[in-house]
Amino acid sequence: MKIKEMKLYKVPPRWLFLKVTTDDGITGWGEPIVEGKADTVAAAVEEMSDYLIGKEAGNIEDIWQVLYRGGFYRGGPVLTSAISGIEQALWDIKGKKLGVPVYELLGGAVRDKLQVYCWIGGDKPSNVVADAKAKIAAGYTALKMNATDQMNWIDSFEKIDRAVERLAAIREEIGYGVDIGIDFHGRVHKTMARILAKELEPYKPMFIEEPVLSENNEALKELRQHISIPIATGERMYTRWDFKGILQDGAVDIIQPDLSHAGGIWETRKIAAMAEAYDVAVAPHCPLGPIALAACFQLDFCTPNAFIQEQSLGIHYNMGSDLLDYLADPGVFAYENGYVKRLTAPGLGIEINEEKVIEMSKTGHRWRNPVWRTSEGVVTEW
Repeated sequence: MKIKEMKLYKVPPRWLFLKVTTDDGITGWGEPIVEGKADTVAAAVEEMSDYLIGKEAGNIEDIWQVLYRGGFYRGGPVLTSAISGIEQALWDIKGKKLGVPVYELLGGAVRDKLQVYCWIGGDKPSNVVADAKAKIAAGYTALKMNATDQMNWIDSFEKIDRAVERLAAIREEIGYGVDIGIDFHGRVHKTMARILAKELEPYKPMFIEEPVLSENNEALKELRQHISIPIATGERMYTRWDFKGILQDGAVDIIQPDLSHAGGIWETRKIAAMAEAYDVAVAPHCPLGPIALAACFQLDFCTPNAFIQEQSLGIHYNMGSDLLDYLADPGVFAYENGYVKRLTAPGLGIEINEEKVIEMSKTGHRWRNPVWRTSEGVVTEW
């Protein structure tokens, strides 16, 4: 079962898919992507293929160690995302070879179903009450929304008030029976994050996400002293070594590694085990495509401290193409009362519609992050 061929497909809205084929005809799929840097990650995957072609596909740990440690310069979003997509595809192959879902190879299932959440609003949410009601009517039991748009290091209380009013309006309309996560998106600097979190607290968010940028994680310890809202972070952190410090500091309640960025399925399972030792929950980050989501579910179903899963169906990024479009059987992700049942098919548990992938790869994409500026013209966080 040696790696024979690797093909990359850049498909709308902003994804990169990898197909790995072995010499005995088994195919596996992965999603190596950094949003806005698809071609850069593709180049990294192609460079790594020089080592991979001809290697035993089942030796996932050894391949991971070589791809990560074999380079003198390691880590970071591009290299680790390339490894992540390769690793997902190799687990897909291994599961298919043995006829079992990936979670069976990682200790077996610990749950029958998992709660998912969906997005409401966009980068500048203005119609979140109507969006929330529509999602609840569709059967979701958990939502997430952005807290605010761009913010200065020190900004006005008017912006704070607008952010609080949005959450208050949702709570007034739907009550407290639905969980609502609030994503600060790293847009808020530490002083304003403390103020905003304190003002949001009476409306009982499920968590606040990335209240500060991951490079400012030391500020989380101070923030923890002022609020009781669960603090979540981790989507822009890579491998267990990046997570070691925040777990030791005891400043987070939920970690959110992204299985297409943090090192893949097995690396994220190691991160989750570290978090379990510190009594910290896991909620994998995944505003991406169906392969990344399937990888997340494989982790979730064998991880006791995983409690909810992000997914991108209908998210504001998915213009022109959506999560289910690339699946041969879209029903595999059927959401029932806000939950997904355990996937049972071998490998990642999904079948990719390869004809659709090939067709859409002819269109491709050039998705780029927007560039935001303050009213003074200063570049600020998106």
